[in-house]
Amino acid sequence: MTFREMHKKGDPFILANAWDIGSAKMLAALGAQAIGTSSLAHAFTLGRSDGGQVSRDEALAHAQDLMAAVDVPVSGDFEDGFGEAPETCAETVRLSGEIGLAGICIEDTIEASDRVYDFDLAVERVRAASSAAGALKNDFFFVARADGVMTGAYDIDEAIRRIRAFDDAGAGGLYVPMPKSLDDLKRVIDATDKPVNVLAAGPYSKHSLKEYAALGVARISLGSALARATHRVIHDAGLSMFGDGDFTALGTGISGAEVDKLMR
Repeated sequence: MTFREMHKKGDPFILANAWDIGSAKMLAALGAQAIGTSSLAHAFTLGRSDGGQVSRDEALAHAQDLMAAVDVPVSGDFEDGFGEAPETCAETVRLSGEIGLAGICIEDTIEASDRVYDFDLAVERVRAASSAAGALKNDFFFVARADGVMTGAYDIDEAIRRIRAFDDAGAGGLYVPMPKSLDDLKRVIDATDKPVNVLAAGPYSKHSLKEYAALGVARISLGSALARATHRVIHDAGLSMFGDGDFTALGTGISGAEVDKLMR
């Protein structure tokens, strides 16, 4: 089954976002059908914040590392395509296809900020990226993101207007991270015949795969949620160790032998 064929409305798979070779190998060994990069989680590994802090070359090299480590499709989380111009988004798609990525997503926010590209420019960026994806020799699944609801830049009505336009511009899949409610998510799903991705983070982590299937979701991604969960362990254990001299949290870890088994 190709990466594109995995995207079935009402039969979602989990796109497991990894942040390094080890996490990618563990997730694949545990059953992930596909691996995604995460711009924020990758930035964390470099000691940086999200939003324009990782270059396109670094993101592509990171994706190549993950691709070399696993035998499942890898998709790239490539922020705003690493530039404003539609031609830049198209070039990001071309470069992603050349290294063998199964697909990428590009958002309509400016360098992962709270600002968004104007509607017409956002659509042209998607059109250029979709055209570049269609021109690749290998099948390439391009997902267009409307992030303004999550950032507070616009409401659900504008998000739906955008994803409908992104659909018409040729995007293979659509993605509105963190709608305010499941009802809003259902509105997104019903607004297009294309596969829709949902982000299993925050309140959306409380719903099951079966619930998302019933809504018509095609893909469930983790974003940086799993990476941030590991950082929570470091945070809490660090506070206990350095604040109270308490090492109890270190006794709850998985065994080295079990990790070794998964890495193989």
